[in-house]
Amino acid sequence: MADAALIGRVNAPDLHVMTFNIRRRLPTLRPGSPDRWDTRKALVRRLLAAEQPSLIGVQEALPDQVEFLSDALGAGYDWVGRGRHPAGHDEHNPIFYDATRLRLTGWRQHALSDTPHEYGSRSWGNLTRRVAVAASFTDTATGASVLAVNTHFDHLSRRSRLRSAGFILTLVRDAYRLDPATTVAVTGDLNTSVNSEVYRRLTAPGRLRDSWAAASDRLTPEWGTFSHYRQPRPGGTRIDFVLVGPGVEVLSTGINAARFDGRAASDHEPVQAVLRAAGSPDPPHTVRPHID
Repeated sequence: MADAALIGRVNAPDLHVMTFNIRRRLPTLRPGSPDRWDTRKALVRRLLAAEQPSLIGVQEALPDQVEFLSDALGAGYDWVGRGRHPAGHDEHNPIFYDATRLRLTGWRQHALSDTPHEYGSRSWGNLTRRVAVAASFTDTATGASVLAVNTHFDHLSRRSRLRSAGFILTLVRDAYRLDPATTVAVTGDLNTSVNSEVYRRLTAPGRLRDSWAAASDRLTPEWGTFSHYRQPRPGGTRIDFVLVGPGVEVLSTGINAARFDGRAASDHEPVQAVLRAAGSPDPPHTVRPHID
């Protein structure tokens, strides 16, 4: 019997967007640890097979994990991204997409630093390399332009997170300059809460909107998204987000706290949202983008 989906595959004009920190594979762990990738990967496969998102932004994926995810999603999916190391090794923040629905028109990976086009560069106080992957698509079902941005902010440096937020807003602003009707979805582990200055900067009026706050329908309690394999708790801290641009309607959202025989697929819970793309038939009210 197939696993029940929180959302599952959606039909046009809607888009199912997911963010998922899958937890990087660690080389040595005690037997029986819930963190063991060899155990968790079957759970990740089951979750993705059930959900089949249109777009998924992934964090902490090592090269072999990227290949596993590609296989788990199936032949209809493709992906973009590279490792954050200058040579392209180490963790990826790939964007996977349903290639039967979305036609890739361009993508670029940016270092979150003062030199964003220099692979592997770092600054702003983060010792760990951090990146943002931006991919542009045409929705073949509606003709709408779609911009997906996927990122993973630094876990230690508040300054880095603030500068990274500003950079993400720049990417979004530039996309709107090219096409004010672009459907924007930003996915990521932001390593910060809704009470932070980083969150306020990203979600200030006229910028991006938190899909959880904007949704017409919330399918789950507001679980904390970093459960560390424990049972989720309502009212916990959300640090993983799907953010959307002006003019995008959020039909539903949920924090997927699926457990398989009591086991979690990752130490983070995926966050999912169903979006009604700007420019689609019967679109939501038009909002003129104002990203500064």
